[in-house]
Amino acid sequence: MTETRSAGWWSRTLQRLTADDHTIDAQQLRADTASAGCESVSSCRKGAVVTVTGRLKSVVYTPRETVPTLEAELFDGSGSVTLVWLGRRRIPGIEPGRSLTARGRFAAFDGRQVIYNPWYELCSG
Repeated sequence: MTETRSAGWWSRTLQRLTADDHTIDAQQLRADTASAGCESVSSCRKGAVVTVTGRLKSVVYTPRETVPTLEAELFDGSGSVTLVWLGRRRIPGIEPGRSLTARGRFAAFDGRQVIYNPWYELCSG
């Protein structure tokens, strides 16, 4: 049994040493999602109220003819969801690289996964 544990340890160590930064970051984000008790983006289903956590990859203000929107792509290691705040041009603290937890109804619009006007909490990490 000790040899099996040792082989597993070596395998994990070798994988960490040879993995690229994106892969290591995704693994860490998936672990953070699990420890926070949140759903992974890849397991969320349309129409469900979900709580997701991750890191903002991009934040874009999109002026529209009817309602301006602030859109942020949240990546949790398993996938991405776009958080959309209608009628907002800017929200303090919502910036690329920031970690946050968001809750809302999971939807699909124009072939992408979205949560409109989510409740959110900025994370310190």
